[in-house]
Amino acid sequence: MSWNPAIDPACPDEVGLDAIETLIVPRARDLGGFEVRRALPAPSRQMVGPFIFFDQAGPAELLTGQGIDVRPHPHIGLGTVTYLYRGDFHHRDSTGADQIIRPGELNWMVAGRGVTHSERTSAAARGGPNSLFGIQTWLALPDGREDMAPFFEHHGKEALPTIEDRGVSVRLILGDAYGQKAPATMFSETFYADVTLEAGCRLPMPDNHEDRGIYILEGSIAVAGQEYEAAQMMVFRPGDRITVAAGGRGARLMILGGATLGGPRYIWWNFVASSKDRIEQAKAEWRAQDWGRGRFDLPIDDRDEHIPLPD
Repeated sequence: MSWNPAIDPACPDEVGLDAIETLIVPRARDLGGFEVRRALPAPSRQMVGPFIFFDQAGPAELLTGQGIDVRPHPHIGLGTVTYLYRGDFHHRDSTGADQIIRPGELNWMVAGRGVTHSERTSAAARGGPNSLFGIQTWLALPDGREDMAPFFEHHGKEALPTIEDRGVSVRLILGDAYGQKAPATMFSETFYADVTLEAGCRLPMPDNHEDRGIYILEGSIAVAGQEYEAAQMMVFRPGDRITVAAGGRGARLMILGGATLGGPRYIWWNFVASSKDRIEQAKAEWRAQDWGRGRFDLPIDDRDEHIPLPD
């Protein structure tokens, strides 16, 4: 299957290093038993298309009885994406959603004017040694959608489009790329995909999106003869035709991007908004704990504890 025949195979050698507009080395943070690497927001770059937050969680190995417990907490003005390579999460939120997510599946929660959710290692996984390895990312909602009603979608592994071609495997998680379209409901031009490359194989980046970035999860890739290792994100100059080549160990990548939003976004704790007033209103309502009477409620069956507003 020739899925992007317009890209010349020699393209990696023709692209200059100045095609990389921003190179981000994520900050590592130990959360007690597992490590998080945060690529977005970065001092040099807040967003890639609508993507405003990007965390690598793990890899971590947990003993029997252990797990991750992210207590109920609020969001506004964004959509959250959970995508796992190993392990599971039990997602519950204030829309009534109650869903276990496993590797290769998609949980897509749109906060809109306000939602609360928790994510915990499932009871079944805690019954033995278990792992956690995945990506958590947020997409800022465009103007006119920030105050929409919250909703949740789950899409199984079989529902996400896949492309297999000569040592290249692409699973499209969100948006559109390479002539395929993912099923999740989107509100701005977006693409987000899980990519595996065998050693020496080449990936052309989608050329129908303004902002385009790559996060290297495992292995390495080369751009214009320069090799880049795991745990780095690169953002490319708009308009350039870009192809990357996997190193000798192959590569596992997340590719992401889309259209630049119409205006800047403010980010504070778990809140994203086009105005500081929206964030101040959300802070006041979360602090008030008036569950079910304002913008925030707690998830059904997970109401015994929540994360308080930071000082």
